[in-house]
Amino acid sequence: MGRPKRNVLAAAEDTLLPPTALSPNQSVVRVIKPEGNNLYTCEFPDTKTRLLELAQRFRNTIWIRRGGFVLAELYDGQSEEVRAEGEIVNVVRNEKQWRKQPYWYVDLFLLSSAQATGNTILTYASRPKEFPEASDSDSEEESTVGKMPPSDSESD
Repeated sequence: MGRPKRNVLAAAEDTLLPPTALSPNQSVVRVIKPEGNNLYTCEFPDTKTRLLELAQRFRNTIWIRRGGFVLAELYDGQSEEVRAEGEIVNVVRNEKQWRKQPYWYVDLFLLSSAQATGNTILTYASRPKEFPEASDSDSEEESTVGKMPPSDSESD
């Protein structure tokens, strides 16, 4: 028998709104690869990769895809018996609202790189574009996507 619908809806509703602030051992991370058994390899803002486990309330209800963002909480006491270094406590589903938060992933990378170079002032204009627009000069020939193949009568 499947999970009650109220549990699935409650877990989905919890992931819609981002928290207002993060605790010191929490951060927004990018999922790199699922390892199986609810374990995921994730990239932290300091570019370290760690193995995290999915919280019990999200198992078999919320699916995480590669390249997606999650909220991770690292374990305080590291014991050698535990394979995972932390837990995924929330899944970013409405990324547009999460991006408005001051702790967002891209800003953390910019702050760490700016501190390394000595630049401390960051503006919105200095933020990198995630998907730069493709210019027409990049393609030398006209695209044939969505067009019919040439007929034999036109080639004569």
